[in-house]
Amino acid sequence: MSEHIRVMFSEEEVNERIAGMAAQISEDFNGQEIVAIGILRGGVYFCSELTKRITVPVILDFIEASSYGCGTQSCGEVRITKDLIEDIAGKNVIVIEDIIDTGRTLSLLLKKLAERNPLSLKLCTLLNKPSRRVVEVPVDYNGFQIPDQFVVGYGMDYAQRYRNLPYIGVVEFE
Repeated sequence: MSEHIRVMFSEEEVNERIAGMAAQISEDFNGQEIVAIGILRGGVYFCSELTKRITVPVILDFIEASSYGCGTQSCGEVRITKDLIEDIAGKNVIVIEDIIDTGRTLSLLLKKLAERNPLSLKLCTLLNKPSRRVVEVPVDYNGFQIPDQFVVGYGMDYAQRYRNLPYIGVVEFE
């Protein structure tokens, strides 16, 4: 079985939306410093493009986490496989994710980060797929809301391929 990638959002559309999100974040945190936490691996591309457009001071860090416990479904445990370098206590934190699907892992990760006592904790996502949500998460900055389709590009992958596409595409199997 082979696949074809159909463009959902062009490179220009993605760049325009990211610029708008960066402008909003810059306005919301005017005169303040933020800690931007990119979620590995998929969030790297979006995090990089977003933070280079933010005009307030940005400290950049990354975290990697996975849910585990009951085979293919999360049982409510999150394992941090790459932790932050920065201490986020008392700081304005924005978690940057490529896509929010079920919300399971992200919800648990946000709880763990909140335990570190940041001044504020916001969530920013490039793509939001609310039709798949099992656990609600508070999305403060939303790039695009999308239907339940398998997407790639801009950090998102299919079998570790297509992350480097400069646009967001839908995988169609042939």
